[in-house]
Amino acid sequence: MTARDLAALLRSGAVSAREVLDAHLTRIERTNPDVNAIVTLVPDAAWEYAAAADARYARGEALGPLHGLPIAHKDTHDTAGVRTTYGSPLLADNVPERDELVVERMRAAGAVPLGKTNVPEFAAGSHTVNTVFGATRNPYDLTRSAGGSSGGAAAALACGMHPLADGSDMGGSLRNPASFCNVVGFRPSPGRVPTWPDATPWATMAVQGPMARTVADTGLLLSVLAGPDARSPIALDEPGTSFAEPLDRDMAGLRVAWSPNLGGRVPVEPEVAAVVADAAAVFERMGCAVTEDCPDLSGAEEVFRTLRAWQFASLIGPWLDAFPERVNASLTWNVLAGRGLRGEDVARAERLHGELFHRVRLFFDRYDVLVLPVSQLAPFPVEWDFPHEVAGTEMTTYLDWMRSAYLVSATGSPALAVPAGFTPGGLPVGVQLVGPHRADFAVLQYGHAFEQATGYGARRPTLLG
Repeated sequence: MTARDLAALLRSGAVSAREVLDAHLTRIERTNPDVNAIVTLVPDAAWEYAAAADARYARGEALGPLHGLPIAHKDTHDTAGVRTTYGSPLLADNVPERDELVVERMRAAGAVPLGKTNVPEFAAGSHTVNTVFGATRNPYDLTRSAGGSSGGAAAALACGMHPLADGSDMGGSLRNPASFCNVVGFRPSPGRVPTWPDATPWATMAVQGPMARTVADTGLLLSVLAGPDARSPIALDEPGTSFAEPLDRDMAGLRVAWSPNLGGRVPVEPEVAAVVADAAAVFERMGCAVTEDCPDLSGAEEVFRTLRAWQFASLIGPWLDAFPERVNASLTWNVLAGRGLRGEDVARAERLHGELFHRVRLFFDRYDVLVLPVSQLAPFPVEWDFPHEVAGTEMTTYLDWMRSAYLVSATGSPALAVPAGFTPGGLPVGVQLVGPHRADFAVLQYGHAFEQATGYGARRPTLLG
């Protein structure tokens, strides 16, 4: 059942919040031991929230847009009174005293908090595994990765453990796991979903956003998460309520740029490239004008890697200084890369960032949407640290295989991952839809139309029988 349909039943009184919670806890009990998506479960607190939701309904009080919907939060999002580990042994027993902004907004909208979803340590990388909880497995094939860093959230959605999920995305952490788990993940424009508290509030490479099993449900959650907040200096002024509106639109004449490999910048496995090519054909059948093209992404690699390293040095550096033996090797590498930057390196990255923005802005004068791969390969074996080769090309670092996502991050454009098909072996593949600066609603409309035309997202994991 979609989150919107479930919300309508709750608001009508056809089902109670406690009945909905019971159904989801039953699903968690059945599937989570195999998948390891929800790593902290708080059923007692959830029952209290559900009972309070039912009491509000009984009193005839105004109900929030997420009234009675169970949600587990990403384990990098602080939750008052509920363990938040960031996937790190350094914070294995950390219990925050307050909610961060996205959690605060979901609770105010009536959501019933279930617990926390798994992440890689400090959300670094797109494979969800850590030494605190272990790996999250792909519900379509338990021998495969669920992606990351919002991998626990994506796997839980695919299994029906909850109908909506929050996440975050610097280099693909909402989009890659959505692609791997056949759900929807949306990286909104910077500032669309404000963050607080935030040690680097002016930074724009990392954003928070929604995940769901349908594009319309993704819009529903975004309607709650988005909107201005005085605590965020880059928060956009527009209220989020418009994202809950119907997404239907006429696609005839839409100008679609299709790029199978970002202008030759990234290698893509043939089984993924075939799905993306099929996606382009779907847009043609909907009456769109499809042209193979890609914006000039020169400098995007340097922009992303430089600004990411700078941010890791700022945020993770103090942990490395205090506990050098307890921070994993990839995080240490990131911090040291940031500390090796000079002032002119960051200045050059900022200049390239501006040039990239304007080239992409002009590209979208000619096109409405860019269609490209989310990930360069299908879900890989869960035992791997990362894919060391893609389409015959060596991947020398754990970031390399994520280029099709993180080069888009550097543009600042909104980007949606939506189910687009399956490999011959039955592994999910998503397609990435990228739109002009701040055209978040339009991107959701394009994704909704594609979803309705294909129906791939309705295919549930074999795990569910």
